[in-house]
Amino acid sequence: QVQLVESGGGLVQPGGSLRLSCGASTSIFSPNVMAWYRQAPGKQRAQVAVIIRDGHTNYADSVKGRFTISRDNAKNTVYLQMNSLKYEDTAVYYCRFQRGDMLPSYDYWGQGTQVTVSS
Repeated sequence: QVQLVESGGGLVQPGGSLRLSCGASTSIFSPNVMAWYRQAPGKQRAQVAVIIRDGHTNYADSVKGRFTISRDNAKNTVYLQMNSLKYEDTAVYYCRFQRGDMLPSYDYWGQGTQVTVSS
């Protein structure tokens, strides 16, 4: 059974940086879409950033200019570089891999990693 494993979360002061990573526990066919979501207490899970296999990216307005998503297609790993972190970035961050343009198709989620921005 495929699991997505996230790492890199933790406690950071406002203005600081963190880098999240997410990879599959076993070998998988290359995902078309890799994305990061986050869910703060009392709020719905929302997409933060997405990257397509061709390298096209898109970001939520709240993180534009501060977060950068990237992927290593050889390793089927996605990263999220988070700079200039704010209190409101505190949330559980989830990665998601989707493959719908070719068979076999799939939609995998990570278990989540906590990011806490606090002084």
